[in-house]
Amino acid sequence: MKKLVILGHGTGGTIIATKMRARLPEREWDITVIDRDWQHHYQPGWIFIPFGIYTKDDCLKPRSKYVPAGVNFVLDEILGIDPDKRQVKTRQATFGYDWLVVATGCGINPEEVEGMLGEGWGKEIHNFYTLEGALALYEKMKYFHKGRVVVNIAELPFKCPVAPLEFCFMSDWFFDVRGVRKNIDIELVTPLPGAFTKPQASAMLGQLAEEKNVQVTPNFQIAGVDAGRRIISSYDGREVNYDLLVTIPPNFGAQCIRDSEMGDPMGYVDTDHHTLKARNFERVYIIGDATNLPTSKAGAVAHYEADVVADNLVREIDGQPPWPNYDGHAT
Repeated sequence: MKKLVILGHGTGGTIIATKMRARLPEREWDITVIDRDWQHHYQPGWIFIPFGIYTKDDCLKPRSKYVPAGVNFVLDEILGIDPDKRQVKTRQATFGYDWLVVATGCGINPEEVEGMLGEGWGKEIHNFYTLEGALALYEKMKYFHKGRVVVNIAELPFKCPVAPLEFCFMSDWFFDVRGVRKNIDIELVTPLPGAFTKPQASAMLGQLAEEKNVQVTPNFQIAGVDAGRRIISSYDGREVNYDLLVTIPPNFGAQCIRDSEMGDPMGYVDTDHHTLKARNFERVYIIGDATNLPTSKAGAVAHYEADVVADNLVREIDGQPPWPNYDGHAT
């Protein structure tokens, strides 16, 4: 029996498991998905929790609901990968593979910014990039009626490039509905040269931010957080003060990728931009946030990548070269 192992059961891993089970004969291929969490998180929903639009239950579903028939789901923590031996080590077992799909995603690392993960974390410093963070931010937001809300992007890349600006605009609406908007300053502090990544969109969204009285502070490379003084500082000496800091901390790839030395210093796997095959490892494909592609880290990207990964897996299994079909497309 040949073995396909998929690491991670988020958007990318779930789609690949479904597509490959439909395309590989069950009598010949064993397909296993490994993930450490039995719950599927609808991550785009987290941004709505601080505003009371979604609840925790709206964003969580059992993963078993999304595992297709004929696919083995293993609930375990991935510790490392040995691409030479074609093995995946988890806390409880070792899994051999003939082909591997890495869909391990990325997550926040606030400890990478000096002073961020200190006395202010969870008090005046919050995030909406984890479920726990979004829930804590809801408790802070619902009684916030006066002061400065600073939304800061620490560095690139990060998941869902539009989310920080979206949070600013939703904050404008949220505080306006509660009749306290006139008492609250909202500021987006970003390392980008404008409100967004693409020049035309940045100009349009920057104008919209101005109309909503949302200040945009560009080209700000955060050097540290002083929770006592409630300021963030940049490497060029600028300071921005806050009463509530909503941070998008550095996003790194999965720890198991870093521990296996399969990625760059941030834990992203060097991936062929068009075939989505790992550049340095045989019989390994990468999908979603785990890649080092110059694309958005978002579920929409994984959706478009999934067809290319599935097609190329089948082609290589059949002894054909992979097609360089991925063009960076996303919604």
